[in-house]
Amino acid sequence: MKPRELISLILLNLNRRKGRVLLTAIGVVIGTAAVVVLVSLAQGLKQNASAQFGNIAEMSQISVYPDWEAQMMIEAEGGEYTSPPPITPDVVEEIGAIPLVKAAIPRTGVYAMTILKTGKLEAWANVIGIGTDDLSVLGLEMASGTYELTKGTVIIGEEVLKNFYDPNQRAEQEPLALSDLQDQHMTLELTKWSEDGSGNYIEVKKALKLRVAGIIRASRSEWDYSVYMPLNEVLEINAWVNGRRFDPKKDGYEMVTVVAEDRESVLNIASQINDMGFMAYTPQEFIQGVNSFFVVLQVIFGGVGGIALLVAAIGIANTMTMAILERTREIGLMKAVGATNQDVLSIFLGESASIGFIGGIGGVLLGLLLGELINIFGSVYMAGQNSGMMGGGSATLSVATPPWLILFALAFSTLIGLISGVYPAVQAASLVPVQALKNE
Repeated sequence: MKPRELISLILLNLNRRKGRVLLTAIGVVIGTAAVVVLVSLAQGLKQNASAQFGNIAEMSQISVYPDWEAQMMIEAEGGEYTSPPPITPDVVEEIGAIPLVKAAIPRTGVYAMTILKTGKLEAWANVIGIGTDDLSVLGLEMASGTYELTKGTVIIGEEVLKNFYDPNQRAEQEPLALSDLQDQHMTLELTKWSEDGSGNYIEVKKALKLRVAGIIRASRSEWDYSVYMPLNEVLEINAWVNGRRFDPKKDGYEMVTVVAEDRESVLNIASQINDMGFMAYTPQEFIQGVNSFFVVLQVIFGGVGGIALLVAAIGIANTMTMAILERTREIGLMKAVGATNQDVLSIFLGESASIGFIGGIGGVLLGLLLGELINIFGSVYMAGQNSGMMGGGSATLSVATPPWLILFALAFSTLIGLISGVYPAVQAASLVPVQALKNE
């Protein structure tokens, strides 16, 4: 039997029993729609979770610290405690030489208490010395100003501007508004405590005049709340605080920010740094765990929809079995005029697969429709929830249907129909023509 004849005969047989085919296909529609909606919901939750991780540039960065954790474990096991290897300039150079490392930038915080002052306003500041004169290598976006960091200048995170207040403001006064600090001068007030020789500690202050060279656009990351100075200037401040100069070969830096060429190489670079005896942390490790969780969630959700498809498969098998009983004489006549067992088998398998395919199309369309409804009502509901959240939260509830899911749902529903029709098709193909023609 030619393929065109086979297809025509399958469509003719399905058209003769439209009601029964429709009712059977409804089960496939429900099961397929369940798979599409539930897996799409898990995919949407995964995308929304990934969107909450802040600045995408941080996904290609690695924070490297001395491995204090390993030393603590050695001590806990009864071993002798020793300081972990410091992050010296030679270590920074070695890390920078790892393949696919774009930059290795040493960082050190200020050891004194720091207050930023401009006019009548002041704010607590997290001041960090960073070993690069061009912050563009970090993939940051500037709200204003330049990426260039030179002596006597600072680059500040946008959220720092919101922390300024007037310490002398009275309750009845309106808060003073902070004007744009771009290219403005402000004072960094440093405070340390020194022994006066008689066992008492006195407060010692020092003030630095600094110019704001740039403001980093807020990205829900560490960069938003910090003030960045050239590393050498911060080391000079720490020398004033400690009463001795910093020796990078002996003391080492607090940490190193490593920038990878691409996100795909981050975990491999972090593993190599860990093998060097240092502790490397990257947000990619956390995201990898989150992605693994959502993969499991997609499998579970897909399994729930698969149960509905299994029930539909039983319905297809029942429909095709009943069709054999009703069409026994027809099958006998087909064999009497030359149809082979292979032809009969192909017809019944084609009919059952077609029912699965028709149900799959309906299920995909229904699933996409339900997904859009969830997006509409979910966004309205979550907008109301977010309005009551502190800190400007932006949680969302939505579904995301990838193209592969649509193709998978159609292929799987068709396969379910095909498998469901195997037993009835084999029964039909094995009928003896003479006995089939005698059937009433």
